[in-house]
Order: sequence, then structure tokens, then C-alpha cells
Amino acid sequence: MNIAQGLLVALLALPILEIYLLIQIGGTIGFLPTLFLLFGAAALGTYLLQTQGWNTWMRLQQSLSRGELPATELVNGAVIVAGGALLLLPGFLSDVVGLLCLIPFTRRLIAAWLVKSRLGLNKGNQPPSDEPKVIEGEFKREE
Repeated sequence: MNIAQGLLVALLALPILEIYLLIQIGGTIGFLPTLFLLFGAAALGTYLLQTQGWNTWMRLQQSLSRGELPATELVNGAVIVAGGALLLLPGFLSDVVGLLCLIPFTRRLIAAWLVKSRLGLNKGNQPPSDEPKVIEGEFKREE
């Protein structure tokens, strides 16, 4: 299965699973507690999105000012944006995954996994910033 097929299956299955979970949880604990849980998760997610987004932005600025490659901070920012987007979707599954993306400990684990496995970067691959960057080559000027 390629990426496009996987995304299609996920886009079709996610709403069905979310509706199923809403019905099951609503039937178990009632309508109002279910509604309060959804709004509580959204409120907590909004707070975490604001605070963690700002903290990540500051770390990104510090990393750039030191001349380092801010790959981890950029991936952290992307995970925060994904978590915020998931919290906009109504449902418990998307709220749980969104909150996991916004909680600092789990977000760092997700970001580290993404940087290491998907981007192929880790701290050992970064070129030292104090060495001059020289690109050797030849050129020919044609007039």
C-alpha cells in the first residue's frame, strides 16, 4: 500500500471511528459529560498549543542565533501544528492524538522519532559550525 492509498483509508476510516467512539462513550457516561470532555480537551489543547508553540518558537530562535541547524525545533513546531489541527476535529481519538502531540514529553519523543527515522538527521550528522564550508569544483567560462 502506498502513501496515497494509506491516506485515503485513514480519511475514510477516521470519521467512522470517531462517530463510533462518540456514540459508545456518550452511551456509557451520558451526553453532557461527553460534551464536557470534548470541550475540556479542546480548552486544554488550546492552552498547550499556545504555551508550547511559544516555547518552541523561542528555542528555534535561540538555535538559529547560535548558528545551529534547528531540525528538532522545526519538527517540534510541525508536531504542535498537527496536534492543534487534530484538536479542531470533533472526536475523542483525534483529541487524544492531538493532546499527545502537544504534551512536551510525548511531543519530544514523536519529534525525535520523526527526525531520526523520517528525515535521516541526528546530532552526529550536522556539520560543525566552526569549520569553513568549502565546496571544491571546477568551472569553465564560455563567452
